[in-house]
Amino acid sequence: MALPIGTTAPDFSLPSTSGEIFTLSVHLKNKSGILYFYPKYFNPDCTKEACAFQDNFHVFDDRDILVFGISRDSIQLLSDVDGRVAKLYRANIPLTNLTARITYRIDPNQKIVGVYTNMLNAKAHITHMIHQLSL
Repeated sequence: MALPIGTTAPDFSLPSTSGEIFTLSVHLKNKSGILYFYPKYFNPDCTKEACAFQDNFHVFDDRDILVFGISRDSIQLLSDVDGRVAKLYRANIPLTNLTARITYRIDPNQKIVGVYTNMLNAKAHITHMIHQLSL
């Protein structure tokens, strides 16, 4: 079960594709963000999800919302190899080495203001987040 709306987003640091260490409290200081957890890089559904976020990047960029993907794979976006961050965000699948497909929207005060969970429909995550922005 995902973290509830209104919860303070747990802070974390992870290596990123840029070679930098991403720290939530630093990179989202006074900014909104989307964190989407996904099971496996290069999995067809995960690739569709990442491409959907990339194709709609302008929607978030226009609103100054940063978007970050997290999986347990080696570095592709943000790498959570040991699953520590997935566990903080309740995005781990018990008894497996996989991350659940959960998307969080975080406000500039690092509060969770939107959550969407759906393992089977990867593209629905982007649709849901865009719809929340229009409310």
